[in-house]
Amino acid sequence: MSLPALLRIGAFPPAAHALLSQHFTLVAPEEASDAQWAAFQGLVTRSNQRVDPALIDRLPALRVIATCGVGYDGIAVDHARARGVQVTHTPGVLDTAVAELAVGLLLALLRRLPAADAFVRSDRWHREGAFPLGASLAGKRVGIVGLGRIGRAIADRLAPFQVSLAYHGPTDQGLALSYYPNLAAMARDCDILIVCCPGGARTAGIIDAEVLAALGPRGALVNVSRGSVVDEAALVQALQAGTLGAAALDVFQTEPTANAALLALEQVVLAPHIGSATEETRLAMAELATANLQAVLAGKPALTPVP
Repeated sequence: MSLPALLRIGAFPPAAHALLSQHFTLVAPEEASDAQWAAFQGLVTRSNQRVDPALIDRLPALRVIATCGVGYDGIAVDHARARGVQVTHTPGVLDTAVAELAVGLLLALLRRLPAADAFVRSDRWHREGAFPLGASLAGKRVGIVGLGRIGRAIADRLAPFQVSLAYHGPTDQGLALSYYPNLAAMARDCDILIVCCPGGARTAGIIDAEVLAALGPRGALVNVSRGSVVDEAALVQALQAGTLGAAALDVFQTEPTANAALLALEQVVLAPHIGSATEETRLAMAELATANLQAVLAGKPALTPVP
């Protein structure tokens, strides 16, 4: 019995590709025949890919779009729904990996780990002596922008570092953490902002010049959300002027090309959008995406439809 064909948008890690291939015949767009384009009922993609209205309209039999990722701002969800196409994502399974990276980036930023590594490799330690001092995380005031699953996972991991925690989001969740309805006000009261809210139109550019100025010249920004959430031009200007202390970024407005001005700044730690990039997490994402695809194609409700 042949496996159902699935349109694959983007490349997947080997283990994830192998798992999906146990249940579906994966076909890349450039490999698909006209007959396959007319017959595809499912599409699998990653959160760094785009599924726009034009692509959806090329698939008359499409029933489900499954993205391996929690973010879905690259998918034309409203257009898909208007066509009767279900859209699913993979929340929950990547919380740990993204939270680990957020804390890792923060520690790398405060303790200047990339620069320290280069200091040793270039023999500057031998030639110049002691490396410049970094900063401790203990005692810092940390504001989390977006206290969803990932935000709560970050808060849980930061608590043992003896920091004070606050959060900003659409609603007060009634937690022990301090809640700020005003983002700039939270930035003024914090040493560090960690951004982990969803992308999309509602959050585009919310980390703007006002927020960065409020965070201040000794403040640090960590972004593991989406590049669209931060006004990148304002960020560069603040870092260059010294009105913001430092930044650690896993995401950018234009990927995979980072802003050249950011590359020239020593007080910035950069990562190539690797929040969920562990073997364990990517496999778990593929497993959940597979389960969503199988459910919808069997006429059952999706396990994790997008909100």
